[in-house]
Amino acid sequence: MQINGYISCWQCIDHSRLIISSTVFYSETLQWCQLKLKCVLKNEFECVFEGIAKAGNPTLLNEIYTELYITEGGTAEVNDEHEVRQIETASRKPDRPETTITQEDIFKASPGRDEPIRTVLTKGVAGIGKTILTQKYTLDWAEDKANQDIQFIFPFTFRELNVLKEENFSLVELVHHFFTETKEAGICSFEDFQVVFIFDGLDECRLPLDFHKTTILTDPRKSTALDVLLINLIRGKLLPSAHLWITTRPAAANQIPPKCVGRVTEIRGFTDPQKEEYFYKRFRDEEQASRIISQIKTSRSLHIMCHIPVFCWITATVLEDVLETREGGQLPKTLTEMYIHFLVVQAKVKKVKYDGGAETDPHWSPESRKMIESLGKLAFDQLQKENLIFYESDLTECGIDIRAASVYSGVFTQIFKEERGLYQDKVFCFIHLSVQEFLAALYVHLTFIKSGVNLLEEQTTSMWSTSSDKPKLQSLHQSAVNKALQSPNGHLDLFLRFLLGLSLQTSQTLLRGLLTQTGSSSQIHQETVQYIKNRLSWTLSAEKSINLIHCLNELNDRSLVEEIQQYRSSGSLSTGKLSPAQCSALTFMLLSSEEDLDEFDFKKYSSSEEALLRMLPVVKASRKVLLSSCNVSEEGCENLLSVVSSQSCSVRELDLSTNSLKASAVKLLSAAVESPHTKLNILRSDQFVFYLVLFVYMFDVCFCLYQLTKIINN
Repeated sequence: MQINGYISCWQCIDHSRLIISSTVFYSETLQWCQLKLKCVLKNEFECVFEGIAKAGNPTLLNEIYTELYITEGGTAEVNDEHEVRQIETASRKPDRPETTITQEDIFKASPGRDEPIRTVLTKGVAGIGKTILTQKYTLDWAEDKANQDIQFIFPFTFRELNVLKEENFSLVELVHHFFTETKEAGICSFEDFQVVFIFDGLDECRLPLDFHKTTILTDPRKSTALDVLLINLIRGKLLPSAHLWITTRPAAANQIPPKCVGRVTEIRGFTDPQKEEYFYKRFRDEEQASRIISQIKTSRSLHIMCHIPVFCWITATVLEDVLETREGGQLPKTLTEMYIHFLVVQAKVKKVKYDGGAETDPHWSPESRKMIESLGKLAFDQLQKENLIFYESDLTECGIDIRAASVYSGVFTQIFKEERGLYQDKVFCFIHLSVQEFLAALYVHLTFIKSGVNLLEEQTTSMWSTSSDKPKLQSLHQSAVNKALQSPNGHLDLFLRFLLGLSLQTSQTLLRGLLTQTGSSSQIHQETVQYIKNRLSWTLSAEKSINLIHCLNELNDRSLVEEIQQYRSSGSLSTGKLSPAQCSALTFMLLSSEEDLDEFDFKKYSSSEEALLRMLPVVKASRKVLLSSCNVSEEGCENLLSVVSSQSCSVRELDLSTNSLKASAVKLLSAAVESPHTKLNILRSDQFVFYLVLFVYMFDVCFCLYQLTKIINN
């Protein structure tokens, strides 16, 4: 027995040694796996290609990375407005200091918050920097600069996952499939580690993410459909110890149920100082950078768009070329001019790089024209379907052969890009939504000029019967204006601006060789301007009216804004009755001003309720709104308070005193005050106080009667 005891003792010692040896081996394997994964991720993310996918000259991310303005808070609710409208709202200075957050602290709980943050949803419009932000987060980890408490970071894109939608995977198999280092190391128990999963581009997801019908999955080794796997991972049923970071455009944010999200953040792009920092980094010559920054500030449209990092890159590309080739020449002032210059720059690059020509040679060869027209058709067809990402089937529907698409992406690398997913599946997209909208407008314009076919009409028949007839551009413009006004969320706003801007003589000159010269079009131009001004007299939403003012700017017509400026200078603004069009121009001018909208006294501008409805965006952007003695009706009160109770409204003080409001309007006031999103702190209203006192009085009377009844019954 004693011998057996010694034997048993030695067996225990050997077993302990085996455990220690296994632990050391496992630790070394883990370190090897981490080191190799970090090396792979560093190689993948240390260089970026601004606007280009895997082409052109790479730039080190750490050299050009400019800190983005990221705010914490908000909800995962959907916002399906055109993203330019969202940018115009975001470009205003916030009404109060916002809670900002850096990318390295994305999972760190706010002060006073006990529960840890598992899932972060980051919203941002196209090109605002969502992908760059996640790449920077991953690169800092891979270079041992931040978040070293995390053992593994696994970055995925929904573009890659889309091509696997017919496949079955377990979570372990999915990680092994994308990150072979973990498979080689034999690591399968990811619940033992601090793991971060990044899922970039929820808006591009083509998987059926149905959070209501999917069965529960808790085993990371059990194989299932990819959508089931992702839903359970997001729910926290699968690998609850992991952290998840999901990025999306605002329009797709509601695909994830709010209860599954621990923190919502929003990338607001560049602040004004960050814009300047970007251009100073991009251009080593300070004098050149200063000139470019000054030029951008002269145009409200350009300045707003520079909140988007991708647009800063487009602007830098264009202005660098213009300054080099036209010493002291005219710089672009409108969005249309900027994008025309951008297209011309790409044509010049193609001419030199692929065709062996000089920069001074004509840029538009027959092959280049065909490519641009094909890309324009794809852009227009997919814009109508609101698609940003295209697969082979999408290209086939547009009549583009997949081999031709690969050639296009190789030649016009900074316009149209191809990305390879797993199994060599190809994914295509334009570098930014605005580029797609510009090319779509160019295609519609070219088609009309060449054949008279109006692609915006349901029946696309020729607008003229003989070759001697000239196309009547105003008919195309009128169709486009009407189509844009019918869009409930403004998805054709930017498309319309580009289409109108392309009709100018300056545009035809810049695109000579691609656009047919239509000669003098002053009459057509004036008819289009007048048509837009007539539409401004309609009952339109304030956002649609403002976009029509932007359209007039693209047509180089600033008469409405100049009229308002004259009224303000003469001091007759509040005494005269403004037309609806002038009210819209006044709204545009106030929102375009560099001045902070601390106080908006409506009586200084007008006294009509119609004007008030046109100026609701100014109300929304102001901190203090004075509407005393303005005869606000119940309808006006309803529209006003729907704005005040919205999450993006800045109003903190509202004066509605000396307005004859009915009881129903007072109910609306009460609802606005109780809204969880409102920032309203001070509300002045005679009727509100009266009904409040009456309510308290009636409550006291009822309470006294109730008490008296109890005494009598007892």
